[in-house]
Amino acid sequence: MTASNRVTGFGAAEMCMLICMQSTSVRIDTATHDDLKRLAAEFDTTVGNTVTLAVRALRQDHIGRQLHTPLVTDEDAWLDAELG
Repeated sequence: MTASNRVTGFGAAEMCMLICMQSTSVRIDTATHDDLKRLAAEFDTTVGNTVTLAVRALRQDHIGRQLHTPLVTDEDAWLDAELG
């Protein structure tokens, strides 16, 4: 273990992850952060990965609502059009 690893407490893999992974900060209220930590613990993952999963679920929910919307006349006509 190098001197810097002894000081930081991180091994080589953790240091690479901290240095190599691009990230940004997002300001959220304390209650939401607590919820994220609880969810992360439930899913046995990181808070960052929990945010990624939540964004994906939100996107999928939005797409689902869009697909559930009735077709407009032009879309309906296009689907009923004959091929060829």
